[in-house]
Amino acid sequence: MSRNFGLGSRDMSTAGRFVLNAAARAGTLSFSTAGTNAGRWSQFVGWAKDHDVKKMENVTSELVREYGRELASRVKAGEMADSTAQNLVSSVNSVMGLATKWKSVSPTKECGIEQRSMVREDAPGAMDRGTYERALQAVKEELGPKGGAIVELAREFGLRSKEASLFDARTACQEAKERGYITVSEGTKGGREREIEIRTPEQAGALVRAAEAQGDDRAVMPAAENWQSWREGELRDVRELVAEHTGGGLHDLRAAYACERYTGMTGHAAPCAGGQIADKGADREAREVLAKELGHGRIDVVSEYVGGRK
Repeated sequence: MSRNFGLGSRDMSTAGRFVLNAAARAGTLSFSTAGTNAGRWSQFVGWAKDHDVKKMENVTSELVREYGRELASRVKAGEMADSTAQNLVSSVNSVMGLATKWKSVSPTKECGIEQRSMVREDAPGAMDRGTYERALQAVKEELGPKGGAIVELAREFGLRSKEASLFDARTACQEAKERGYITVSEGTKGGREREIEIRTPEQAGALVRAAEAQGDDRAVMPAAENWQSWREGELRDVRELVAEHTGGGLHDLRAAYACERYTGMTGHAAPCAGGQIADKGADREAREVLAKELGHGRIDVVSEYVGGRK
């Protein structure tokens, strides 16, 4: 058998990059994810060579566990974030899984890297309406109305970027007039359809503008694009431009929606924005509503958007 599973290079780092790029061309990975994983894989390759492992055939689960344990030591010493260490091990799993039959090594259970905390501790920048409006205006001016529609749908309805991109705003406008709700069905995680009530003038206006941006297309995303080209092109530009103004990308727009909605339901700011939970029952009810509106199946995930329950 040729070296590195016949992936086209005798260099382990290059062979890993080749298999990642092949996966990106096939559409199973985004090109940005492939590039990120290639960089992390190269770090592992450098470490492996120091341990006399110079080809992928000699990479074993025990070797990766040893690598992960060294990373765990760096986390405990304060030299590296737990998320960075976990991502480094995960990228090795990704490359080896693409190259050969591979049983993934758990960064937490097998390497001892501390479980990362996903509880939001800071208020999203887009909670401030002035900051948000400046970000929205910048997107509209530099990228056009479709990009602006994505931003508004994320901020006013808490839609994911894929949900907003595949959203049929024309149909939603009609549904909103007839029922007072919109249905989110395309691009959802796990195919979970959900309804969101129209409660504010900002939501109604966002729907109208999204429908205008959509035009004759079947969704907000241009008909000439596929999801991969749109995600790696204009949608990425939208995300980066929003981040320049708010300090966070499109996910932070979802968090801003959640925090604002939480305040409306409980009467006080979200925990990540300095609010104190006075009524645990009201807090739980608000999280249950937000879990459904954000398209999640569990209320504990809501802590990523509004902060923890302590």
